[in-house]
Amino acid sequence: MTLSLRAEVISVSEDNKPKVNTRIPGMRGRRGYNVVEKPKEGKKTLIRLLKYFSGEMWLMLGLVAVVIIVVLCSVFAPSMQSRAVDTIKEGNFNGVDKILACMVALYAASSVGTLLQNLISFTLSQRIVKRLREELFDKIVDLPVKYIDNHSHGDIMSRMTNDVENISNTVSQAMGSLVSGMLTLAGTVVMMMYYCWQLALLSCTTVILTVLVTKNLSKVMKKFFTQRQVILGTLNGIVEEKVVGYKTVVAYNRQKDVISEFEKSSDELTKTGIIAEIFGGSMGPLMNFINNTGFVIIAVFGGYFAINGYISIGVVSAFIVYAKQFGRPINEIAQIYGQIQTAMAGAERIFAIMEEKSENKEGSADMKDGGGVIAFNNVNFSYVEGKQVLFDFSLKVKAGSKVALVGATGSGKTTVVNLLMRFYDIDSGEILIDGVNIKDIAIDELRRSTAIVLQDTVLFSDSIRNNLKYSNPDASDKDMIKAAELSNCSDMIKHFPDKYDTMLTESGQNLSQGQRQLLSIARAFLADPKILVLDEATSSVDTRTEKRIQDAMVNLMKERTSLIIAHRLSTIMDADVIVVMDKGRIVESGSHDELIAKQGRYYELYMSQFDGIPT
Repeated sequence: MTLSLRAEVISVSEDNKPKVNTRIPGMRGRRGYNVVEKPKEGKKTLIRLLKYFSGEMWLMLGLVAVVIIVVLCSVFAPSMQSRAVDTIKEGNFNGVDKILACMVALYAASSVGTLLQNLISFTLSQRIVKRLREELFDKIVDLPVKYIDNHSHGDIMSRMTNDVENISNTVSQAMGSLVSGMLTLAGTVVMMMYYCWQLALLSCTTVILTVLVTKNLSKVMKKFFTQRQVILGTLNGIVEEKVVGYKTVVAYNRQKDVISEFEKSSDELTKTGIIAEIFGGSMGPLMNFINNTGFVIIAVFGGYFAINGYISIGVVSAFIVYAKQFGRPINEIAQIYGQIQTAMAGAERIFAIMEEKSENKEGSADMKDGGGVIAFNNVNFSYVEGKQVLFDFSLKVKAGSKVALVGATGSGKTTVVNLLMRFYDIDSGEILIDGVNIKDIAIDELRRSTAIVLQDTVLFSDSIRNNLKYSNPDASDKDMIKAAELSNCSDMIKHFPDKYDTMLTESGQNLSQGQRQLLSIARAFLADPKILVLDEATSSVDTRTEKRIQDAMVNLMKERTSLIIAHRLSTIMDADVIVVMDKGRIVESGSHDELIAKQGRYYELYMSQFDGIPT
């Protein structure tokens, strides 16, 4: 799926914006967990997961064909063994060599078939997981900004990596075992009933014990394997948060606290993981004990039947092999049962994201060819119900005008931009662009007409060329170079060894903050937007560079509607209108000179910055 948005996602930093929820719903206390003991809808999850197999019918048929061959070899080999034993017992060695050669051929074919079975299973798992991974990623990039803001990024990534990988491992290891197990059980029972139905029924008594143990142990296993996945997602969230904020951690010498926080979650994961593996690992030994009990039953009753002439010694030897084959599939399933539960828990977490509502991008109205008139009419909004952020907010921005939003942190400035870009939908009121309600405009078209330059620059691990063209992939190199020149970063780029093909590291960490900001501004130039949004775009550059950028922005903002979020008042003194916000309301508006003359809230903010007068 291709992202076509020209706007960067705003990371809201206002005090009244809800914090990212790094805790998982259902948890108690800081590190106490009260998670669901098993997948809420296990059958629904399994059915949905099985639908991914429908697109791989040829591989499925190939797998079944190979499994059938392996099962037939496994079922008929003990029969050959029975004939060989009885033939030797009778003292007739004629034909034994042929029987033994047939046994060797059957076991060789079984081994080759098992190898092919594993190869097909691995291929099948990778193809299925590829589809699952792609659908999950497509869903994530289509989620509303609200979802991303309110969920742990580490937990989302854990679903993409750990949960998907668990499903891959389970499919590759369990798929062949399940198919071959069912066929082996059926074939073995048929052969056992054919030779001696009485001994077959006695052998099957161990199945009842197997079912009882599996059923009761699985209840406990579901609880701990599900809980382990939840804690793992939380742990990934902690790691992601601390890696992103590493400089802050080091700057305040909080390494010990961070290590302590990590170790608490890590200890919880270790304890839960150990308990989960104990129960998961106990399934195998219990199944072995039950299987060995079956051997004892065959030895006792088989010997009795042989002595009394009901069956031959060869049949007893074949029954021992069949009993082993009968218990092997059950034992294998038991061994991987914990892994199956982990995969099911992971699948449910993945499908939980897929079931989230995607961002509604549809719209029946087209953007008009107007100059970009923006109108907020009686807008009310709250991030969290009951905690309103904007109150009856009304503002009209004329086409081609330069409007600045100022105010203290938490006054609602960034929220205005969030609503304009439809990162969030308003509670009531309306927002119009050139007279058209933005709810009626397709989101792609709305954001295509807008460019945003953020204080926190977002660059990607790619070349400078591709980072600049991110806002307009169809732009020519000539337009890109012109945009770089207008934003005063052309000379900077020319000094790099590979010029525009210079590769940036993650988030552009191999550049200074000022250089990253210049590239972000050049990207906005290249978008050629109708509406320009600047969120303290020059705050990270030195005074000399700021002056050059301000001069370039005069040209950029010509005939474009510009909305500026400003903390540094010196950058917006020439704005056509300055809107002063406080606690989600407009308290003043006018030009710089008009607001200074009023000596109101703007005057206090201005004097606090330039004369040091406290407000």
